[in-house]
Amino acid sequence: MTRWLVAALLAVTVIGAQAGVLRTCDAPPRSSPAEQDRLLQLAAVIRARLAQSPAAAALVARTGTDLSRLGLRYSHAGIALREGLGSPWAVRQLFYACEASEGRLFDQGLAGFVLGADDVQTAFVSVLLLPPEAGEPLARATLDRDLALQLLESRYSANAYAFSTRYQNCNQWVAELLAASLSGTRDRSAAQAWLREAGYAPEPVRVDSAWVWLAGHFVPHLHFDDHPSEAVAQRLIQTSLPDRLEAFVLARWPQAQRLEFCLGPEGVVTREGGAPLGAECRAAPGDQLTPGS
Repeated sequence: MTRWLVAALLAVTVIGAQAGVLRTCDAPPRSSPAEQDRLLQLAAVIRARLAQSPAAAALVARTGTDLSRLGLRYSHAGIALREGLGSPWAVRQLFYACEASEGRLFDQGLAGFVLGADDVQTAFVSVLLLPPEAGEPLARATLDRDLALQLLESRYSANAYAFSTRYQNCNQWVAELLAASLSGTRDRSAAQAWLREAGYAPEPVRVDSAWVWLAGHFVPHLHFDDHPSEAVAQRLIQTSLPDRLEAFVLARWPQAQRLEFCLGPEGVVTREGGAPLGAECRAAPGDQLTPGS
């Protein structure tokens, strides 16, 4: 979701010197068979833990482009379902189709979702298991392909304003589908109105670099014309990201269960609840460690 936003936020300092950073749809770095095996081990641990849960649906997020300089870990979210998408805990998500230059609905097995992590050395995955009153309607809405597509906007923007229907990013689609599942609407504007009323408020990110705002004129999938003019004047971007979506869900349903997994030097670390895992991915007391193979 945020590859182009982060490229602008973190790398655009001199346009001529940074032209390579602004390439669109670059192929991800090729991982070695050993690296892929490690990511598949991570996916296996996640799948085994989810098999123990009776939940119908979960919000899942993975690391993508490095957002640590913004104080963020996760960039891309989707909806994982216990059943109905071909394999247990497969993920339905909005994905940017490079060949068509538009956002599309994309179903992916859990292993494929995990393999999408950019950092194969220290990969993180967050899972938020939803209680029945939220998970069951979300599962039904996710499997309603007509509804899922009706809420999908093909005009993609990595930094889409959370309360505009002009563009959309992957996390915004998840938020709006959740809203639709609980309110009964099939309209994006109504879904966003429900989110506002329910207290969903993505935290604004301040962007002081003038190059970032200039980049919006020539970097595909980076737009500012959907953001309020007063926010643009203050150089603020308010977009949907997994951490704010998780915070919204946990505030509304405290009984939701958060799991976090990471693949680090010792193997796969699993944490249930509590503080986020550290960036070094080391097991602490109470965590479960699955040694690497």
